Amino acid sequence: MTITATPTPGKSLISPTDHTLVLIDFQSQMAFATKSIAPELLRNNAALVSHAAASFNVPTILTTVAEKSFSGPMFDEITDAFPGQAMLDRTSMNTWEDATVIEEVNRIGKERIVFAGLWTSVCIVGPVASAIDQGFDTYFIADACGDISPEAHDRAVQRMIQLGAKPMTSLQYLLELQRDWARTETYDSTTGVAKKWGGGYGLGISYAKMMFGASEGSH
Repeated sequence: MTITATPTPGKSLISPTDHTLVLIDFQSQMAFATKSIAPELLRNNAALVSHAAASFNVPTILTTVAEKSFSGPMFDEITDAFPGQAMLDRTSMNTWEDATVIEEVNRIGKERIVFAGLWTSVCIVGPVASAIDQGFDTYFIADACGDISPEAHDRAVQRMIQLGAKPMTSLQYLLELQRDWARTETYDSTTGVAKKWGGGYGLGISYAKMMFGASEGSH
């Protein structure tokens, strides 16, 4: 049997129009106890994911737990990307058990869902496991999640992979949305997000543009 290759993307690759992004409990009280990732890196990665999604108009759900009574506001790095968007506040640790959140999931109507938030072992494992049980194609952004210890985070990641969820990183999320530098309509926004929150990669973009006028879309 001969297999013929075609210049088309794999079905498991995400696109701006095929998924819902759910950002969960990026709040002060949750971040205080997060030890698996440095707080400044967590905030950077949350900003990277949020601004990537906003730049591609990915439908995004922002949800908090006990915002006013215990956990505090969602990170500014996230809310700045979605000005005026309401937080869906919950009492449940498992986002998937909140009827208001599920109503929004159903309103958006995507069968693929990407999750990120705090803590990995509770507030991410819960909805990931629940969404998989209900037939959703489920991803999580591992470096935009955190937990009370590296082991807690790592065991949660292993558990979600065993359940069938697909791990990603923050920068991978941005670049998978773009996927082709010839897509000029989103080139500037993608490189802009990368320059601000993409670490060494972003520095490289700034350097190349200033020193050589380089562009990833050129041959």
